[in-house]
Amino acid sequence: MRHLLIVIFLSLFLLSCNNKQKNNKEQFEKPTRPNIIFIMADDHAEQAISAYGHPISKLAPTPNIDRIADAGVRFNNNFNTNSICGPSRAVILTGKHSHINGFKMNGDKFDGNQVTLPKLLQKEGYQTAIVGKWHLHGYPQGFDYWNIIEDQGHYYNPDFIHNGDTTRIEGYATDIITDMSLKWLEENSKKKKPFFMMIHHKAPHRNWMPAPRHMNLYDTVTFPIPENYFSKHENQLSAQLQLQTVYKDMYEGHDLKMTLKKGSPELAHNPWTNDFDRMSFEQRTEWDKAYQSKNDAFHDANLTGKALAAWKYQRYMQEYLATIKSVDEGVGKILDYLEENRLSENTIVVYTSDQGFYLGEKGFFDKRYMYEESLGMPLLMKYPKGITKGTLVEALTQNLDFAETFLDYAQAQIPADMQGKSLKPLLEGKLQDKDFRDAIYYHYYDFPAFHMVHKQYGVRTKRYKLIHFYDDIDAWELYDLQTDPKENKNQIDNPEYKAIKESLLITLDSLQKVYKVTEKDFKKASKKAVNLNYEKFKRLRGTEPLIDF
Repeated sequence: MRHLLIVIFLSLFLLSCNNKQKNNKEQFEKPTRPNIIFIMADDHAEQAISAYGHPISKLAPTPNIDRIADAGVRFNNNFNTNSICGPSRAVILTGKHSHINGFKMNGDKFDGNQVTLPKLLQKEGYQTAIVGKWHLHGYPQGFDYWNIIEDQGHYYNPDFIHNGDTTRIEGYATDIITDMSLKWLEENSKKKKPFFMMIHHKAPHRNWMPAPRHMNLYDTVTFPIPENYFSKHENQLSAQLQLQTVYKDMYEGHDLKMTLKKGSPELAHNPWTNDFDRMSFEQRTEWDKAYQSKNDAFHDANLTGKALAAWKYQRYMQEYLATIKSVDEGVGKILDYLEENRLSENTIVVYTSDQGFYLGEKGFFDKRYMYEESLGMPLLMKYPKGITKGTLVEALTQNLDFAETFLDYAQAQIPADMQGKSLKPLLEGKLQDKDFRDAIYYHYYDFPAFHMVHKQYGVRTKRYKLIHFYDDIDAWELYDLQTDPKENKNQIDNPEYKAIKESLLITLDSLQKVYKVTEKDFKKASKKAVNLNYEKFKRLRGTEPLIDF
């Protein structure tokens, strides 16, 4: 009996020690960390996402992208720091403004040796992958797996680079990127390690070539034309000088898929021919069949003046929105995979774009400006374990915040030199929208260059915006977004806004100090270079437009 009691005592003692060791171990181990899927389209405007409720998107809904908003959060005041493809991607990877991470404009080369989000997540035990558009020159670092489209990429039969080898893959870019992403998830998502995956679509970047199944999707839809489509840009000097007006600067063949004459599939003005030349015979035949009748109808109409400008807007919307359709379908496949494999509950899914985009507002297409349509970035996020469905965030947020947010959720240490703020306290209700940020800073550098949009920097608060255009011009613009949300009236010389202007100048100066903006970041171009570029891009435009309003 005595021996039995000793055995029982020793067993209980050992069990207690094991439990204590287990508890101590658990104390130092991190709780289950979320997987992260970051889906980014290229040039996808808020106006074209039906979760945001704009009139255009109601006619061309995005039901799968909306699933993210319905199950999680929609950010209503999310902005970029520099509205152009490469620089936005560099900011997202580093959590630092362009002048700090070194990638100010397309054509720069990203320093891949610097600290980035995927590298930090790798150190925390995450599997990391990126599929799709990279556009930062050089090869990705910090990813266990990468398969990227070459440069800007092509919609049909794109070239992909994997481990330094370039391969042309037959098919449609959006579908290929989706399929590659699903393949990686199938092979890696059920491992014990959490994963971070970036799915970067080319679509809907210019020149908006829809998938074969969507070529005629919106042919019978009439989209509402923006009220300032025919703007004369009064007291907006830079806007008067730009070369990104839909009815003046789009290439009729390359962009609008217009033909040279009735009955012929030959494209009209098309300075970049490789997008169509790389199609297979079968693809081009299907394309010509889908477009011939509607192009012949255009020739029969013989439109001029404002009627022609309005027609071009409709064709632009039909192409742009049809190109988005395959992105929405791809998002649906990713969400379905997560749900079918019981991964949805512990996976953060983000949908965004690298910047905003003009859908005819001010007469524009493209981005670059600090005006709302270009500055704003859609941002939708779901995380069933941590974000209440149907949440709306009105705080001033930026792509500058993405890296810190994901690191925060991954329970990783956030580098002190990152310049953003984690969104996690907002999403957990620990911080009110009004307490997150008073103002955001923006700086665009790419001039003189395509579209000839001037260098600019500025500050935006909840209600006001101050912009300084500089280089070969020196012009200031001030907008009251409450009374003038479309930014049609520049108030810079209005004495009623003098106090507001002075206050914004102080805020601007303060932000430039905080973000370490120096005089070297305001380098000017030579007048000769500016003039040469204007002439170059006017020639690319082709014949002068027949429209004079």
